[in-house]
Amino acid sequence: MRFAPGQVIIHRNTRRGRIAFARPVRVVADTELGLLVWLARHSPAMYEVAPDGRGARGRPFAEWVTLGYQMRPGEWQGPGILMFFPPEGDHSVWFFWNEAGEFDSWYVNLEEHVVRWHDEQVSGIDVVDQDLDVVVHPDHSWEWKDEDEFTERLAIPEHYWVHDEQAVRAEGRRVIKIAEAGEFPFDGTWTDFVPDPAWGVPALPEGWNRPVPA
Repeated sequence: MRFAPGQVIIHRNTRRGRIAFARPVRVVADTELGLLVWLARHSPAMYEVAPDGRGARGRPFAEWVTLGYQMRPGEWQGPGILMFFPPEGDHSVWFFWNEAGEFDSWYVNLEEHVVRWHDEQVSGIDVVDQDLDVVVHPDHSWEWKDEDEFTERLAIPEHYWVHDEQAVRAEGRRVIKIAEAGEFPFDGTWTDFVPDPAWGVPALPEGWNRPVPA
């Protein structure tokens, strides 16, 4: 399944068959290199939250798993992000720029390999975020991110969606070697990317809550 350049699809993060978030992204390219999409600042989104309106982050995981969940509308508050999903591997690479429009860093989001789906009216991609991440700086130095959160959640395996800690860390180390060597996609490709101003901020398409593929 390939998506068309300019097409709006739904990017979803899922947890044990539940939707953690859903937001619209614009397809930049979908080739043998992988899928490249743009998430615009202020994009509308639906987020899984507890009855108090807060999400899973910023509270103990042991507390989060005892709460009920509901979906609530919101929007992406961060900067515009270019996201690259390679054809193989359990990660995506996000490209960040600062407010001056200068390339800031790559963000290796460790996640289960993307699952593509298509319904009659809408298409999308699902991932399972594995929480542990790697930040790669323009000089190809790097650092782990969210290790504390990853460790905390691993301690409650009956509720966590990550089943193999060592596989996640091994994937991170594999990508780190690519980044240190300055190989694609850490070779400067797309660091000068500028989104088409005609794209604007897309609406979240109907069908964002279709069942998570088994």
